[in-house]
Amino acid sequence: MIPMFHRLLVCSALILFCAPALVTAQPSTVGLRSTLEQMLRPEVEPVRLLQGAAMAPLDEQVRSFYQQRDYQPAWLTDRGSTPQLPLLLEALRASSDEGLCPEHYHLRTLESYLPLLADSGRLGRTLPQSWQPQLELLLTQAYFRYAGDLIGGQVDPSRVNPDWRLPSREADLGKLLEYALESHRLGPVLGDLVPSHPNYLRLRYALIRYRELTARGGWQPLPAGESLRPGKPDPRLEGLRARLAAEGDFPEWSGKKGPTVFDPETVQALRRFQQRHGLAIDGVLGPRTLEELNVTPHQRVRQIELSMERWRWLPKSLGERYLMVNIAGFQLQVVEKDQVVLEMPVIVGTGYRKTPVFSARMTYLEFAPTWSVPPTILREDKLPKIKANPAYLTNHHFEIIPYGSRSGAPLDPASLDWSRITPRNFPGMLRMKPGTWNPLGRVKFMFPNPYSVYLHDTNERHLFDNNIRTFSSGCIRIQRPFDLALYLLQPEGWDANRVNAAMASSRPKRTDLSQGLPVHILYWTAWVDQNNRMQFRRDLYQQDLDLEFALADL
Repeated sequence: MIPMFHRLLVCSALILFCAPALVTAQPSTVGLRSTLEQMLRPEVEPVRLLQGAAMAPLDEQVRSFYQQRDYQPAWLTDRGSTPQLPLLLEALRASSDEGLCPEHYHLRTLESYLPLLADSGRLGRTLPQSWQPQLELLLTQAYFRYAGDLIGGQVDPSRVNPDWRLPSREADLGKLLEYALESHRLGPVLGDLVPSHPNYLRLRYALIRYRELTARGGWQPLPAGESLRPGKPDPRLEGLRARLAAEGDFPEWSGKKGPTVFDPETVQALRRFQQRHGLAIDGVLGPRTLEELNVTPHQRVRQIELSMERWRWLPKSLGERYLMVNIAGFQLQVVEKDQVVLEMPVIVGTGYRKTPVFSARMTYLEFAPTWSVPPTILREDKLPKIKANPAYLTNHHFEIIPYGSRSGAPLDPASLDWSRITPRNFPGMLRMKPGTWNPLGRVKFMFPNPYSVYLHDTNERHLFDNNIRTFSSGCIRIQRPFDLALYLLQPEGWDANRVNAAMASSRPKRTDLSQGLPVHILYWTAWVDQNNRMQFRRDLYQQDLDLEFALADL
């Protein structure tokens, strides 16, 4: 709602000057410039701007911008506006297309001034000095906030991910504004700040579509009931068909009454829905599928907006060729020139030992790796079993390497007095030999980072049969390590036989990559895949929720 003070100003202007029409005013800015200089001198008290019904402090970068341009106005003249003002207002109105909130840029307050501004320009009247500098400064503050949100996001990503290490996009927004004003290119300048990554742009189009769905009423929730299997009757079938058609999973649906049993066409449509939500693709309407069907369109819109915010945190380019893991999607992709050339499922960290979000560079592979037992697992799991039966070490392919040993020769378990050994005085590093039994499998992919996280094979391949794959201690297990190793090493002259031989070795072997590969471990609960299908996933680490809380504090 427009504050009473503003409504009175608007009404007075309409009575005095009649029809509003935004026009370009005369170029004189002498009076306004003088007022701005008096307000913004360093020794003057901090300026507060009228924003809606409240007063808010002026951003320091706004003060600096005017000081550097000798207090010359950017948007207003003494009798109206410059040609760049309508372009800024147009961009602010369209900010919702980027998943942003126009009110964060004071749009309602700014638009309450427009009738006065339009009539003053049309009739050649001087604008009231009481609010003219306020409007000028508020417009510039809106520019800096909008441009800053486009290039770096609305919130600092470290508020959501305390260990955030990814480089962000940077720009001198003051210099950009100077250039835009001088060259009359404000629209293109703001457009260039929008992330250009294809994944962001696809989400942008999806946001428009889901908002249209919401405006048309979205879809109705389905009532609970017993699991519905193919061929069975159910009174919810008509509602299910309409629900599946709403997002395009059932394009064959005509809107007319269908079969009274769960027919093959409806089953296939449900399977499409299940694929897009990371569910078991079984064509059964069970509790988990019903839960996803009943997520509201408003919630889906917000999920898309939060994923767009995460894209704004990232650098302009992830690389011409890179590897990306989506933690929430349990998915690895290798991308070349914006095209996915290799894709596979992954296993990520549990809710207790979460896989972190970060970027690094893959520099080498290690075939036939050993596994060094972490202290916690040694204390809580392995040592009690060893003390109960020292033969456990040999039977399970373990060896103890003395601390500081240069030769790497293992200790003889029979020579140790296990009754005196504790986690504190354990005589060395407990290490598992290479082999099919090893938790790291036959190869690991190394990209040095502060978290000691890497990609690796696994000896528990049955875990990939699960849809929710949070089983690791933070590292990322991949389903097809041979395919990734061959992809990485073919440019080095390797073929499939050589990769197979290295994976079957009984001794560890490090293989460096002549050209490192950027690796991005990220977190998306909403994205559009290469087939233009909207994908949604559960917020398994509650990072969407954390982002919501951070945005609520703005």
